[in-house]
Amino acid sequence: MSSPEKLAGSVLVSGFDGTTAPDWLRRKVADGLGGVILFGRNVVDDEQVAALSARLRAERPDVLIGIDEEGGDVTRLDVATGSFIPGPLALGAADDVELTASVAAALGERLAACGVTINFAPCADLTLTPEDPSIGVRAFGSDPVKASPHVAAYITGLQKYGVAASAKHFPGHGAATDDSHHALPVLPRTEAELHEIELVTFKAAIAAGVRSVMTGHLVVPAWGDLPATLNPKALTDVLRGELGFTGAVITDALDMGAIAGELGKTEGVGRAAVRALIAGADALCLGGVSFEEDELNRIAAVIAAAVEAGELPLERLAEASERVAALGTPPVSTPLSPVEHRLGLEAARKALRIQGSPKLDGPPLVIDVETEPIIAAGPMPWGLGSHLTELVPGTRALKVTADEIAVAIDAAQGARDLVVVTREAHRHPEVREFLSWLREAGVDYIRVETGAPGPDTGDGPRIDTFSGSYVSLRAAAEYLA
Repeated sequence: MSSPEKLAGSVLVSGFDGTTAPDWLRRKVADGLGGVILFGRNVVDDEQVAALSARLRAERPDVLIGIDEEGGDVTRLDVATGSFIPGPLALGAADDVELTASVAAALGERLAACGVTINFAPCADLTLTPEDPSIGVRAFGSDPVKASPHVAAYITGLQKYGVAASAKHFPGHGAATDDSHHALPVLPRTEAELHEIELVTFKAAIAAGVRSVMTGHLVVPAWGDLPATLNPKALTDVLRGELGFTGAVITDALDMGAIAGELGKTEGVGRAAVRALIAGADALCLGGVSFEEDELNRIAAVIAAAVEAGELPLERLAEASERVAALGTPPVSTPLSPVEHRLGLEAARKALRIQGSPKLDGPPLVIDVETEPIIAAGPMPWGLGSHLTELVPGTRALKVTADEIAVAIDAAQGARDLVVVTREAHRHPEVREFLSWLREAGVDYIRVETGAPGPDTGDGPRIDTFSGSYVSLRAAAEYLA
């Protein structure tokens, strides 16, 4: 059995800066670092990601290479253009399980060609409350019975090319009203309610053979005061015991506010890593911010010290290390090919929900009201204006933020064909006020909502896309054109 120091490094999965592997990272990989996480900051295009993966694998063939590529609003490969596939909520709205599997297989094939060994997707969460700030379009829907077949199909399709799927965020984040990137959410469920609602999709994921499950940083009072990531009741008793999961348990990033903000003040990320391992986690993600060699060494030293002190059994750490290594198995060798939008467009068109008769009489004024994306998504191209400008000559496009609603009001006055594009308008007071002004002023307009629809549906012509992806916006533009 390896030394505690070696084993400690082998369970760490870290983010880094740059589009090439820095020298220190290559050294750490060669020395046994568990793996790396790729974010938008690490991506130029598929060829560059494939070269980066190959360079890391040259240092050690079984290094885990992970990415958060959910499609839709959460994309890393297409951070510069918008995703080539719609997100999970759009796939759930299309409600074609075979199509979901095909979309996931196309993603798996592309990730395999890029050398990625694990994709931190799909979300097995549910979209359960309008106030939820972090899931929304990332889940397949609100009904666990209807969402479960899509979760299973996505996993089957993604893993077809040897890329491991990771069902997240156990036990389910969709009913929480705090974002775990900032704070520690509480999921107010009894154990019976969990089995009737949140855990249904995770059971489907496990039955489908998902190779990993990612923990959610949230407290279930019925399981005690610890967040699931650090909670033996959640990970050992329920996930492994009651649900029978035997694959790798991966933490959400330990540097997120729900963990670092709550524990970091007194214990630090290293102590959180120890507690996660004791609870039953295997791979420890350190990715929301860029880590450096010294920081990884300090975290590994804390883990090794916990073994020496008898707090963390060496056997538990060795078990975790084996499971992480299994996720570094290279995917099916697949050639790189140009990104194809055909399948994604098919799914996006099928997902559109049409209300009334949203048709144009002439070139429109498109007002894209751009609000801050969720942290998991980050900035990426968004908006309908560029698409309609291309498809309908004479279209005028205006992009405003929520702080520039006065500009939007001025532009809307007197507009004949007006299209207003929003992203979860119900969560932004300024956007709701703009829509109310349009209605009260008697301005005719077509609404295009790209997020999870809220209670403010209105009764005018409307298109819901359920995704802000490139293909979803393109499908809406084609419908209007």
